[in-house]
Amino acid sequence: MLTRQDRTIDDAEDVIDSVSDLGVRHIGFKDVGVPRATLERVVERIRARRGVCYLEVVSTTPEAVSASLAAGAALGVDCILGGTDLDTARRVLGTCAGYFPFPGRPAGHPTRLDGTPGEVERDARRARECGCGGVDLLAYRATEADPLALVRAARRGVGDGRLIVAGSVHSTEQIHALAAAGADAFTIGSAVFDGTFSPTKGSLRGQILAVLDACDSAPAMAG
Repeated sequence: MLTRQDRTIDDAEDVIDSVSDLGVRHIGFKDVGVPRATLERVVERIRARRGVCYLEVVSTTPEAVSASLAAGAALGVDCILGGTDLDTARRVLGTCAGYFPFPGRPAGHPTRLDGTPGEVERDARRARECGCGGVDLLAYRATEADPLALVRAARRGVGDGRLIVAGSVHSTEQIHALAAAGADAFTIGSAVFDGTFSPTKGSLRGQILAVLDACDSAPAMAG
């Protein structure tokens, strides 16, 4: 994710070329942090590098979420992550095949996640029943449950759908644990741009390569 502290970074356009040269093809951004015109150029740049484009919604009011969904549709992104209102998503997007809502009860910005494993499993199952491609789980933002218990619950609920884990992923150990618990993919942003994923490596290139190495050595990462 071209994001830091839950906001799209100012130089997102420039970073796309750097990460694409390293083989990264799944690239996303948040709906806050930069002007709409910048997001349009970001999408164009990702497309030019033959990447898959993601928008994660972090708006907090129903009206703002609806506007963010509409913006994602207008930008032509491949996948929209976040939000919880499935009826609004179907109305705005027409189809939910490329939509991955948050299960549980997200709140605030930066977003935290309230909810039990049972609630997460229920929400993930409902998302699939509504035609969503899967869910976007804020596992490591959990306030009242074990993150990996939430991942396993979401995996049960989502079935053969895609389970993406978002937020606060910052170590090889977490990536391996997520894979073993059933996650298909994860998002990472701040840990790369802060240099905290691999503190002994100072460059963006070094951070990205460390993340890719962690994925290569993960026990069961499907994505």
